Amino acid sequence: MAKQIFDYQNGDEVKLTVLVKTAEVRQAKNGNKFIAFTFQDPSGHISAKFWDASEADIAQYKAGEVVQVSGKRELYQGNPQIKLYSVRLATQEEGNDPSKYVEHAPETADDMGEELNDFIFQITNANWNRIVRKVLGDHKQAFLTYPAAKSNHHAFTGGLAFHTLSILRLAKSVAAQYSSVNKSLLYAGAILHDLGKTIELSGPVSTEYTMEGNLIGHIVLIDEAIVVAAQELKIDPASEDMIMLRHVVLAHHGLLEYGSPVRPQLLEAQILHDLDELDAEINMLTTAYQRVEPGTFTERLFGMDNRRFYRPEKGQGYPDPK
Repeated sequence: MAKQIFDYQNGDEVKLTVLVKTAEVRQAKNGNKFIAFTFQDPSGHISAKFWDASEADIAQYKAGEVVQVSGKRELYQGNPQIKLYSVRLATQEEGNDPSKYVEHAPETADDMGEELNDFIFQITNANWNRIVRKVLGDHKQAFLTYPAAKSNHHAFTGGLAFHTLSILRLAKSVAAQYSSVNKSLLYAGAILHDLGKTIELSGPVSTEYTMEGNLIGHIVLIDEAIVVAAQELKIDPASEDMIMLRHVVLAHHGLLEYGSPVRPQLLEAQILHDLDELDAEINMLTTAYQRVEPGTFTERLFGMDNRRFYRPEKGQGYPDPK
């Protein structure tokens, strides 16, 4: 079986067939252009720089292309990267199907869809149940296949649904522990909170932000979808039910500087924000631990304030390195 990105250690000579996840054209201090690559395969992703790139190189090596690269794995400012020796487009014989180089959620779309339906059934408020079914139904296929982000957390095929289900499973435990929690509101908000990413992002392969994603963002996009759904279902958008549901979704980033137009002012809104943060952080750390040996530190994690985390030598339950 061919080696993948994280089968190599620092200092190893590298020869890989990988997907170009991103290819950003930048300008070096000497005025020459270079391409800042992110390469991807099912084991994860890694950065590399193509120095002194010509216009032909820039036109050829775009996001979504499968390439054959050779180089050396090394560390730069605590993060792994490939020092490129050469890069070229992969041939059909080498395997140039982009879908074969993306990471996938650990659960199938069918299984996640079935469990999601179980949670929807437990939303006993009729208005919230109808809204969830309507909005989710309009985006169901994308919801089950899209990533939850371009990078950082759950940035893999099916990551959006997997992230949402993880929050719902946590929410189920919280609601069982605290009788004051409105379980229907929490479940409805959890299902809807990131659904706008099916509009904000381009899809699971070489994910980019769409024009709507860049100019509006997923929080506003899903709020608009909720209002439209309410109007189509003849539910008053100004009713208390709808204002509460919209608030839980609008406040889920917690802080204004993180994109929420309001801070949480309902118990369920605060819980959703906390669970969203918790699940994202656990996913980032679990992924990072998979890429280092016991007794060493992870790379710096941008989504965790650029901190490195230590993987204990005798820790129980940590995943084996890929």
